[in-house]
Amino acid sequence: MRSPKDFFRPLAVGAPTPVREVPFRPSRMIHFFDPGNEKMAAKIPAIAPTVDVLLGNLEDAVAADRKEAARAGLVAIAKATDFGNTQLWTRVNSLDSPWVLDDLITLVTEIGDKLDVIMVPKVEGAEDIHYVDRLLAQLEAKAGTERPILVHAILETPTGVANVEEIAGASPRMQGISLGPADLAASRRMKTTRVGGGHPGYLVREDPQGDAPRATYQQDLWHYTIARMVDACAAHGILPYYGPFGDIKDTVACEDQFRNAFLLGCVGAWSLHPVQIAIAKKVFSPAPADVAWARKVIAAMGDGTGAVMIDGKMQDDATYKQCQVVARLADELAARDPELAEAYAAAEKE
Repeated sequence: MRSPKDFFRPLAVGAPTPVREVPFRPSRMIHFFDPGNEKMAAKIPAIAPTVDVLLGNLEDAVAADRKEAARAGLVAIAKATDFGNTQLWTRVNSLDSPWVLDDLITLVTEIGDKLDVIMVPKVEGAEDIHYVDRLLAQLEAKAGTERPILVHAILETPTGVANVEEIAGASPRMQGISLGPADLAASRRMKTTRVGGGHPGYLVREDPQGDAPRATYQQDLWHYTIARMVDACAAHGILPYYGPFGDIKDTVACEDQFRNAFLLGCVGAWSLHPVQIAIAKKVFSPAPADVAWARKVIAAMGDGTGAVMIDGKMQDDATYKQCQVVARLADELAARDPELAEAYAAAEKE
């Protein structure tokens, strides 16, 4: 077992010093694109300013005979594009694939200075993160990168869920974790072919009331997993995300699922289509009225101790902390989004 004193030392001679705290940058939507698709690649300069994170996908949805083209496309896009305040991420192929080693070697040595986060699929335990961690340090040292590339894990197997706490704390590189519902459903042998979201067959039924019809209520298949993931991330100071919502046309259900994740503690979600960008931006940005209320409570509470009554509602140190979460997030988002900043300022004046 490594000494805790060594945890924040580089894993390779010449590699950048690991971060001691994950930098919080707005990441309400992680927008996926296929860097080997020329039409999609041509739209990147226009899409980049509209999203918090752009992710060049090299894994699922990229056919085996297009893996190398996608990797080369991501390198070309990264070199040619000024992303401004938008983060550039990639999802490499799984650690048991024949492509992942070339993914990491090529991307770190060619565009390591442009990459913010590498998303690793099907992570099952801390050992997977340790492997990537050491390899990245070696490649960063070789490439001469000045800052460490962070790592994001996807929960897609029952083993990964069972080990989520150790995954979250496996390395200073850990930036966050996402739910991968489709692969997780398959590996759990769940009887659903949906990508995220609820299921009409997963329900509870109202108790009998004579001969009256009994109401049913659809339940969330992913509530347990998301809640456990959020706790693991919060305990280790990293960020939790909802994954994909596959029914692109059902924007109402997508918004509902994203909001459930937001309320549980997730900071963002994946967007698979431009229509989901606006949904994620709306859902993962606190409402102006909520921000105004949070600032009102903070101002009234002073140092955050004791209790006060505001508009007939009791506020104490616990609600003060809740309000600080909302206010801090609003500040971060307002610094990036002028429209949000204006909406928040207007709400405070009302």
